[in-house]
Amino acid sequence: MLFITSCNSSNMTNPLLEKSTHPYNAPAFDKIKTEHYLPAFKEAIAEGKQEIEAIVNNQQEPTFENTILALNYAGEKLNTVSALFFNINEANTNEQMQKTAEEISPLLTEYSMSITLNEKLFERVKAVYQQKESLNLGQEEARLLEQTYKQFANNGANLSPEDKEKFAKIQEELSLLSLKFGNNTLAATNAFILHITDSTQLAGLPAYAVSAGASEAKARNLEGWVFTLQHPSMSPFMQFSQNRELREKMWRASNTKCIGGEFDNQAIVKRIAELRIQEANLLGHKLYSDYALEERMAKNTETVNNFLNDLLEKSLPYAKKDVEAIQKYANQNGLEGKLMPWDFSYYSEKLKNEKYAINDELLKPYFKLENVQKAVFALADSLYGLKFTEAKDIPGYHPDVQVYDVTDANGKHMALFYSDFYPRDSKSGGAWMTEFRGQGFNKDGVEERPFISIVCNFTKPTETEPSLLTFYEVTTLLHEFGHALHGILAEGKYSGLTGTNVARDFVELPSQIMENWATQKEYLASFAKHYQTGEVIPDELIQKIIDSKNYNSGYASVRQLNFGITDMAWHTISEVPQEDVVTYEAKAIERAQIMPYIEGTAFSTSFGHIFSGGYAAGYYSYKWAEVLEADAFQVFKEKGIFNKEVAESFRKNILSRGNIEDADVLYRNFRGRDPRPEALMEKLGMSK
Repeated sequence: MLFITSCNSSNMTNPLLEKSTHPYNAPAFDKIKTEHYLPAFKEAIAEGKQEIEAIVNNQQEPTFENTILALNYAGEKLNTVSALFFNINEANTNEQMQKTAEEISPLLTEYSMSITLNEKLFERVKAVYQQKESLNLGQEEARLLEQTYKQFANNGANLSPEDKEKFAKIQEELSLLSLKFGNNTLAATNAFILHITDSTQLAGLPAYAVSAGASEAKARNLEGWVFTLQHPSMSPFMQFSQNRELREKMWRASNTKCIGGEFDNQAIVKRIAELRIQEANLLGHKLYSDYALEERMAKNTETVNNFLNDLLEKSLPYAKKDVEAIQKYANQNGLEGKLMPWDFSYYSEKLKNEKYAINDELLKPYFKLENVQKAVFALADSLYGLKFTEAKDIPGYHPDVQVYDVTDANGKHMALFYSDFYPRDSKSGGAWMTEFRGQGFNKDGVEERPFISIVCNFTKPTETEPSLLTFYEVTTLLHEFGHALHGILAEGKYSGLTGTNVARDFVELPSQIMENWATQKEYLASFAKHYQTGEVIPDELIQKIIDSKNYNSGYASVRQLNFGITDMAWHTISEVPQEDVVTYEAKAIERAQIMPYIEGTAFSTSFGHIFSGGYAAGYYSYKWAEVLEADAFQVFKEKGIFNKEVAESFRKNILSRGNIEDADVLYRNFRGRDPRPEALMEKLGMSK
């Protein structure tokens, strides 16, 4: 909100610093080169500092307009450059980008600190804040004032000069360490391959996985088949490979990522945890979690820990039953002894297939990526009247990227939507939604509609078949598209208060509620057609999807809670543990451990959400939002999954409101009451 925002420039040699010639001032990805970023950053920072100085040196009494609004619009050019650079660095990086990130990181931290720790600037902000009751501000203006003041206070503005200097150094080091953590994780993921030249070692793998393995090998100029730690490659291997030794090798490689070796993250994990403790202490908090949770729905550490513990207690009996059932099945089907972590997906998939006669190999032919994407667009049309038209005249940042012009029912331009679906070495793993520009009005009073992007890692088309999604990937696409809708449907004056700029434990509600449509018969039947025959997915197959949706729900719940507990373990400490990272994590999650623990493995060293993303002391929010979405979706179930009245209420009260009001108020405006936690247990079939 304060630090990043777009402005014209007299420098016409750098496409990052000039107005784009593309519609809606869309990013000129056809002209932007890696070498353009560093000079663009430097010019944008210099301009931002001049704009801040103009506010500080204003001889007039501080007012909302000359201080808060001026600050909101300061640094617009830096906003543009940063949004493009950091998103591309995640989705299509290279060595030069990574070096630029390391070079620019301390400059950006110094710039941010020069704002939040600027005493004269804060005096002006504080003077306006102290008059807030008498200013007769509108709702958005009052919220902007409140958020601006808090951003200063939470970033050390009330500290002594000596502590401000300490705070600035902490931020600079944290920024660099987070970058290093992410770079190491990506490098470690790319460093491992399972190279198979003996076809007998492919036993059990479905044709699509074998084909993808062959394509991967060919791309690397290798004979045979290559499998990687990227989800589309690793997941089917772990589910279907009959070779237990190779499954173990793959599992161990994934679960020892960044533990030792060239890309070791252990020291970084500890140092980040230590710096966050120091950061919180400087701001008057004993724990980092207390500091991080102040502005979230949960509000405090006790609430989050109670939430996780309560759900864990309720989920564990179901999770243990899930594991026991698979252990029994595995022993009946040739496994001698204990079920190990690298066995779980394999036997779980076989039991699921036997129990429900359903598996990914059976379902994938019905989920051709292009068809699923059209169906997701159609759902947005049914609910919110949105149309997606491919904009071939607007460039993407990679040949895989497609760009769409999004319009509403009246033909009004709502957003540009960028889709980037296939894995590559230059892209981080996982799936996410982001934006190159948020919705809001610029300082000239002109509305700027958002540029929204979804980045995934789905199986690439091969020479013999298109990209076919697993059912999990179908729900992933719906999930990320929910985030996209939150951005596309944003309405407000100030971009820092619109779209997904909401409390971390509220932001997953719009995404997770969308996943529900994946198990609705009426919706599935509308698009799931066999890519070869054109046959609509049979009703009995849809029923099996519905019947099996809570298969292993106890296990899945505990697994997700495990991540939340790991996160809180690193952020509810007053000093860094003496033990090594692996030992500390093992102790922290012992109560949530339902599979045999394997010595020397840990997740913390590659837990990007909390060490290089924005989820520190916030991973619980996925489960928190599950409660919200389970409760909210009941309204759609009661009144119809395509009910426009319910959709309009969800849009008006949730999707379009951003952070203009507190999240709990927005939820009550939609639901008429607070969320009912029991809704999640009922949805997961764990309420008996």
